[in-house]
Amino acid sequence: MKIINSPNDEQLAASLKRPSINTEQLEDVINDVFTNVSEQGDQAIVNYTKQFDNVDLASLEVSGETIKNAGNQLSESLKSAIQIAYQNIKIFHDAQVMNDLSVITTEGVECFQRTSAIESVGLYIPGGTAPLFSTVLMLGIPASIAGCENVILCSPPQSNGEIHPATMYTANLCGISQIYRVGGSQAIAAMTIGTESIPKVDKLFGPGNQYVTAAKQKAQKYGLAIDLPAGPSEVLVYADETAQPSFVAADLLSQAEHGVDSQVVLVASNEKVAAETVNYVITQTASLPRKEVVKQCLQNSVALIIEDKNKAFDFINNYAPEHFIIASNHSDQYIPLIKNAGSVFLGNYSPESAGDYASGTNHTLPTSGYAKSYSGTNLDAFVKKITFQKLSKKGIQNLGETIMTMAREEQLEAHARAVEIRLNNL
Repeated sequence: MKIINSPNDEQLAASLKRPSINTEQLEDVINDVFTNVSEQGDQAIVNYTKQFDNVDLASLEVSGETIKNAGNQLSESLKSAIQIAYQNIKIFHDAQVMNDLSVITTEGVECFQRTSAIESVGLYIPGGTAPLFSTVLMLGIPASIAGCENVILCSPPQSNGEIHPATMYTANLCGISQIYRVGGSQAIAAMTIGTESIPKVDKLFGPGNQYVTAAKQKAQKYGLAIDLPAGPSEVLVYADETAQPSFVAADLLSQAEHGVDSQVVLVASNEKVAAETVNYVITQTASLPRKEVVKQCLQNSVALIIEDKNKAFDFINNYAPEHFIIASNHSDQYIPLIKNAGSVFLGNYSPESAGDYASGTNHTLPTSGYAKSYSGTNLDAFVKKITFQKLSKKGIQNLGETIMTMAREEQLEAHARAVEIRLNNL
């Protein structure tokens, strides 16, 4: 992990860069997947699963009995942990339910807004050797609270042909019964187009590798909505003189173990904190099971020493991190400086892991700088806000002249006459 003291503008700009992807090659692959799924349906899914997962599937859908019995394969301690996380995440997302509103804008003119759930949503849960069952909680709970009628879950099968039992147990806890053994871009294509077994959905959710991300972008061309753009996961830690360097190192490593393309950035207020943190990074890496992955990730990671607090936060807001940790005993004083971040972790005792699993906030967050314009997944992502207006006779009389004047200035005479015919009738 390289340390840069008082970085110049060129070095700061270089630190903002995320890894580039060969989009042209990706696009060709994704186009083929969508074409094959469109033409061959379930058979294309079976073929891709054989090719990429080395699994021969007898059926795509997981039976209700298999889902119900998944918990028998898990330890009581794991089930208890999932249930605690479930309660915390549900509490936080329940609190996001907004009341419908109604406003009289002009005498005789009532405008109101009602919330309506998206009818059919597709949840993609990465699986295989490292199943992200925590993501089932993050997506399944708000979908349930919102009242989505059809929730479809796709996750790649393990070598035994089954989805990891923790994923199925968690899905069952969230009330999800439509689960399919399919992963990768073919899962996204199936939920976009629909096959004999897998229903077409209205909106796609969930993280994934570059192929899944490219497939979600392709799905938008089919008229589907997606939750947010997502690239490699990332963390930025701001550490001042009150930070605990060993804690900071552990936070950086918790992100680095996601993959070699994970983004790990430290912004330190002084040289001592940066140097101690990097030393702890080296010593802690040695005992990690995924240390080879971590070492590759850290080769492209950077520690910036920026003494000026305002300059530091200008850089951080420009970077717009997915996860942003403020390692300080005075973290609250920095809150007014934050403009762009997916999720923020305040203080020396708030690791990113808390938000990833059980604090209650959602861990499905914008990456690659998209936190400048996207929120993390929340209840609003699973609903639509429908607006209504109701004009009485008095209302159309009060507002009619305004509407006609504006319509005629835009040379839309039919708009104006739709008002005028009513006024003449009165």
